[in-house]
Amino acid sequence: MGKEALSQSEVESLLGTRNLTESTSVPNDSVTELRPKASTGRPADSSPLGPPAPLHEQVIACDFKRPDRVSKEQMQALQSLHEGCGRNFGVSLSTLLRSTVDVKLTGVAQLTYSEFVFSLENPSCFNLLHAEPMGGYLILDINPSILYPIIDRLLGGGKESRPPSRRPLTEIELRLARRITDLFLKELHGAWGKMIDLELAVDRVESNPQLVQVLPPSEVVVLISFEIMLGRARGMMNVCIPFNFLERVSGKLTSHTGVISESKVFSEESQQRVRNQLGGVAVDVVVELAQAKISTSDLIDLRVGDLIATDQDSSHLLPVTVEGIHKFNARPGSYKGHKAFEITSSVEK
Repeated sequence: MGKEALSQSEVESLLGTRNLTESTSVPNDSVTELRPKASTGRPADSSPLGPPAPLHEQVIACDFKRPDRVSKEQMQALQSLHEGCGRNFGVSLSTLLRSTVDVKLTGVAQLTYSEFVFSLENPSCFNLLHAEPMGGYLILDINPSILYPIIDRLLGGGKESRPPSRRPLTEIELRLARRITDLFLKELHGAWGKMIDLELAVDRVESNPQLVQVLPPSEVVVLISFEIMLGRARGMMNVCIPFNFLERVSGKLTSHTGVISESKVFSEESQQRVRNQLGGVAVDVVVELAQAKISTSDLIDLRVGDLIATDQDSSHLLPVTVEGIHKFNARPGSYKGHKAFEITSSVEK
């Protein structure tokens, strides 16, 4: 028996028993101390009896169902793009309803299509938008908690607040909701017009979002959320953009981030090159000699040799305009037999 060696699993089992015994305040002399030999593969200076490393500080949560496929720069570009779209839509909607409507962009996030669909209310105003020339669908969802107050306002009501209805839209309500949708699509077209001439049209409207399978459940989408406030009523409006749509305009989208990186800062050499190229550009320089007012009848009766009197003194400085902008003041004179003017001062901005 003395020649037999303990296996690695037996050693670790005994060490586990020792740690358990020490944690229950058993005297140290009641447990035989065993240490693994250096041949076990552990470094000589690392003791297995020491305190375990805090593993929870080294763990990073990772959800493989939600990969970050849209870059940070593209997300920033989408946010700045739709902030202006939301403001313009709020102004247009206020004009239509003749009431103050606030529209605020609340967030831009990427998630899967199934997460987006199951986060919506049922029933809802779920619009499938056909996008040309890109093809495919975009989705516009308007929450009933704000859509019904808007429709009520269009029909002349809206003074008293009431709980939102939990039912699908009627045919008349669908026609009224279409006015709101078309108003938003007009602003969305203007926002995307900086990159692509995007034509959006409503293909169909559904009331149950969970029954519409236009994308695979695991497909990554970008969700752009707006909060609409009309009086005491408020609700969300969401635009869902599939990732394959963004892939086709990714280059143009990145170029419209509005963020200037250090690599894009103009160097002194590039600035001098721009100055040299602008140096040969011709501009119109006009010197105004005098101003006078005459009646239309006197203007019709003017003949060659007639004189027009002005109130301007001969020593008065003349304004010099460059491309219609007053830049300098000058004094009239002659130079080598030619009429000329001398710049005496510049005009501050």
